[in-house]
Amino acid sequence: MAESSDTHVFILLGPPGAGKGTQAKNLSQYFHLTHISTGDLLRKQIHQKTEFGKAVDVYMQSGQLVPDEMILHMLFERISAADCKKGYILDGFPRTLTQAEKLQAYFTQNKIEPFVFNLDLSDQEIIRRLQDRLICIKCHTPYHLFNSPPKKAGICDRCHAHLTYRSDDQPEVVSKRLQIYHEQTAPLIMYYKELKLLHTIDCNHTEKEIFHQMFLYLNRSFSS
Repeated sequence: MAESSDTHVFILLGPPGAGKGTQAKNLSQYFHLTHISTGDLLRKQIHQKTEFGKAVDVYMQSGQLVPDEMILHMLFERISAADCKKGYILDGFPRTLTQAEKLQAYFTQNKIEPFVFNLDLSDQEIIRRLQDRLICIKCHTPYHLFNSPPKKAGICDRCHAHLTYRSDDQPEVVSKRLQIYHEQTAPLIMYYKELKLLHTIDCNHTEKEIFHQMFLYLNRSFSS
């Protein structure tokens, strides 16, 4: 079933640790739209030990990108759900030019014009931030020791399970992820810039300041 042209879709680009998940949550709460994190979808599959999860775990543990065909299958299945009819926020997708082109073909077919944000941050700041990230072992809610700490140290606010450091935030894996980002994902910035869909946000600010910048841009776009 084709989605209507008034479907609002937000795409958040940026390196690991730039705050895509945090801002996706903010957008989701403000606009009442579904937040879709491909990373969370993949980790759920891994946690449930599905055959798909076992296959992608090998890639994630080594810091490599999961093959496009696997991600695309999972993503298109997710956005076809009823809770995505009015729109959704894509966090961590697309990550390659092939993914972006396939996604844009889907948008064109369904008469959707996405809002694409590039959350810009230096490698040095990314490495510093990732060293302090935590995630719930049960519900996968993300935390940060300084920017968004849990109310009780080491315990999830939502389900009260224990928090742990993400295995893909280990220094050697982070370095690999950044290398892959610059080689394969950064070209998406040029792709969306050429489509005149890209808006870059400087993420060397507080969470509230970053969201305010995004909101001002969207407000201008909606009123134009």
